[in-house]
Amino acid sequence: MRPSLCWLLPLLLILASGAQGQSTRRPRPGSRPRPRPQPRPRPTPSFPQPHEPAEPTDLPPPLPPGPPSVFPDCPRECYCPPDFPSALYCDSRNLRKVPVIPPRIHYLYLQNNFISELPVESFKNATGLRWINLDNNRIRKVDQRVLEKLPSLVFLYMEKNQLEEVPSALPRNLEQLRLSQNHISRIPPGVFSKLENLLLLDLQHNRLSDGVFKPDTFHGLKNLMQLNLAHNILRKMPPKVPSAIHQLYLDSNKIENIPNGYFKGFPNLAFIRLNYNRLSDRGLPKNSFNISNLLVLHLSHNKISNVPAINNKLEHLYLNNNSIEKINGTQICPHDLVAFHDFSSDLENVPHLRYLRLDGNFLKPPIPLDLMMCFRLLQSVVI
Repeated sequence: MRPSLCWLLPLLLILASGAQGQSTRRPRPGSRPRPRPQPRPRPTPSFPQPHEPAEPTDLPPPLPPGPPSVFPDCPRECYCPPDFPSALYCDSRNLRKVPVIPPRIHYLYLQNNFISELPVESFKNATGLRWINLDNNRIRKVDQRVLEKLPSLVFLYMEKNQLEEVPSALPRNLEQLRLSQNHISRIPPGVFSKLENLLLLDLQHNRLSDGVFKPDTFHGLKNLMQLNLAHNILRKMPPKVPSAIHQLYLDSNKIENIPNGYFKGFPNLAFIRLNYNRLSDRGLPKNSFNISNLLVLHLSHNKISNVPAINNKLEHLYLNNNSIEKINGTQICPHDLVAFHDFSSDLENVPHLRYLRLDGNFLKPPIPLDLMMCFRLLQSVVI
C-alpha cells in the first residue's frame, strides 16, 4: 500500500494546482475578456508584373500563337494551309510588324493588322512574292529598297493605310497597284516610268490635286487599262492620260469643264464615270462624248441642262440629278430619223442605247415619241 500512495500523492497535488489556476483566470465582474491573439497571415509569393507601355495605346494585344504547322518555317503568328504551300495567311492577327516570311511563299496576306511601316528587311527572305495584300493597316512609310527587291511581284494591295505619297521603286512586272483610301497628295517624278505591264492603277479616295499631275506623270504606262482617280480634289481633267485606257473613273471631284477633243486620243475608251462633279453645258464642248467605242457614260449629279451628243455604240447613259428640262429625241439621235424608216434592214447602224436614266431632273412623263423612234433597243428609261 505505501508504494502506491507515494506516486498517488504528487498526482493529486498537480490536479489541485490546475484547478486553482483556472479559478484565478476567471474574469472579474464588469471586466472585459482579453482578445485571443490572431494567427499571422502567411506571406504571399510575389510575381513579376507585366511591363506597361510608356504611352497609352488603343491597339489590342497580338493574338496568341496558333498550333504548330506542318511546315517548320511557318511563322507561329500566321497560318500555312497544307494544301496551298505557297500561301501565307497573317491577316487579322493584330500584328505590329511583318513576320519572317519563308522563301517558298508567293501569296502573302497581311490585311487587317496594325503594321505602321515596311523597313528594308520586311521581305528579304521572300524575293519570289507575286501577291501582297496589306490593306487596312497603318502604314505611313515604305522603305525605297523594299519593293525593288521583289522582281516577281504582280499584285500590290495597300488600300486603307496612311501613305502620303505613292511608294517609289515599284517592281517592273507589277500589273495591279491599289492605293485607294490613303492620304496621298504627292506622286514622285518618274514613279510609273518603268511600269509597262501595269494594267490597273487605283488612287481613289486620296488628296490629289491638279498640281500633282504633270505632263509626264503617267509616262511609261503603255498598257494601262483602268485608271481610278475618283474622290480626290481635282478641278481639271488630268493631262496625258495613257492612250490605251479602257476605263476612267473621276467621280466626286470638282471638275467644271472638259477640254475640246479630250477623249479623242483614247481609241479603246469604253467606260467613263464623271458623277458628282460640277460639269455644266458651258464646260462641255458639243461632241465631248461622241467617241467611237464608248459603251457606258456616267454624268449623274452635275449641272447639265441638255443631253450631250452620243455615239451609235453607247449602251448605258446616266444623266440623273442634273438640270435637264426637256429632251429632244431628234436632236440627240446619232442618225437622221427621216433617213431610217426601217431599222431592221440595217441593224448594225441602229443606236445601241439600252438603258437611259433621267430621274432627278425637271422632266415629266410621257417619254417623247421621237426618243423611242430613235433608240429602238431601249429596254429601260427612268424619268
